[in-house]
Amino acid sequence: MAVRIRMMRMGRKNRPFYRIGAFDAHEERDGMAIENLGTYDPMESNNEKQVTLKRERVDYWLSVGAKPTETVASIFKKLGIAFKK
Repeated sequence: MAVRIRMMRMGRKNRPFYRIGAFDAHEERDGMAIENLGTYDPMESNNEKQVTLKRERVDYWLSVGAKPTETVASIFKKLGIAFKK
């Protein structure tokens, strides 16, 4: 099974909120996650509270070959999480 780390949109209209999770690559965007790894709130003014992650679980999924999407990869880069391209 190919696993992708990507975001699932939550929240209301004009107020996005995202859950970052490990998904089967063939699952739809808002489908069932294998595991929720954290959240991303782009409307949060405090940069430290904008992203919350379960760091050890993210490292686990990256170690077993899960690939992040471009958006999630840019979030990981800002947080200093290394992964293979």
